[in-house]
Amino acid sequence: MKEISAQVSIYPLRRQDLRSTIHNAWKIFESHELEIRPGSMSTVIWGDMDEVFDALKEAFAEADREGDAVMVVTFSNACPKSGTGDTADNARQG
Repeated sequence: MKEISAQVSIYPLRRQDLRSTIHNAWKIFESHELEIRPGSMSTVIWGDMDEVFDALKEAFAEADREGDAVMVVTFSNACPKSGTGDTADNARQG
């Protein structure tokens, strides 16, 4: 089981309610038992590679059912999980 991380941004287009699409994606990520760190511009998820890809496919399919959308994803097999001492956290802590 290979663990990866993915930084995900979903942009619902031409809709008044943007939050429901994003919240639905979070629910899908949770249903795949992925670790999630929501942010103001993107969400970072961690887990088994197959589960990450399956969850992203499902989240985009759900966004597509709701209307036009854009999804941007960056994958990594090298970024550690939250709280494991990654260099970005170390830099913020001084």
